[in-house]
Amino acid sequence: MVNQVDRDTVLCISLAARPGNHGVRFHNWLYAEYDLNFLYKAVAPLDITAAVAGIRGLGIRGAGVSMPYKEEVIPLLDALDPSAERIRSVNTIVNDAGTLTGYNTDYVAVRELLRRHDVDPSLPVTVRGSGGMANAVVAALTDHGMTGTVVARNHVTGASLAQRLGWEFSTEVPEESELLVNVTPIGMEGEEDALAFTEEEISRAKLVFDVVAIPVRTPLIQLATQLGVPTIHGGEVLALQAAEQFELYTGIRPTDEQVGAAEAYATSEQR
Repeated sequence: MVNQVDRDTVLCISLAARPGNHGVRFHNWLYAEYDLNFLYKAVAPLDITAAVAGIRGLGIRGAGVSMPYKEEVIPLLDALDPSAERIRSVNTIVNDAGTLTGYNTDYVAVRELLRRHDVDPSLPVTVRGSGGMANAVVAALTDHGMTGTVVARNHVTGASLAQRLGWEFSTEVPEESELLVNVTPIGMEGEEDALAFTEEEISRAKLVFDVVAIPVRTPLIQLATQLGVPTIHGGEVLALQAAEQFELYTGIRPTDEQVGAAEAYATSEQR
């Protein structure tokens, strides 16, 4: 699927402590689809400061950024897009002739999905989790006009996130919650029997949103579907944020059909 590499090939990378193949397959599929002389490669940096300097010095067009580097890269950049400034977290770096700008396409993707699914801003919402992705999700929900409760085992990060965005903090899911959002790893591969919310909590909900993308049909999504509760799954977030990155790197906005095909290719080896 990848075009032949030559001296004019534009390089994009991802920076992750534990690199995966999703971004590699997703972006390279779209590069081939558009016959672009681009190449995407995942790397595990030994030194994040040197890695970001390398983006600038080697003329690397862009980089995806995963935990634990999303906050660490900020002082190494020249500017932040409002999407990253909003939550002080970067998951995408774009290099424009040596000027490095940080973006957060997770935040952009979640806001867009809330719009696409016509989510009612008046729904009482509970977000379980308080890590890096929770910052993007809670900020996106807030900017969609929503407010609710952050539920987390970590009292420090949970209370801090809730206070920063004007939400409540609790260790229990409020009974009135009508939108349930999981931003913890619960339900990832290897945790197939784990549920982020109880069956009773799910049955009371009007919408369930799980950001876990592998597998797409997490136990939470499966149970909500069985109970007739509408869902938004993590595969939608993953594909849309990657499409946002692709547009930032290339200036081309892929169609929904192309995004779907690229996502299917990216996840096909994991099925």
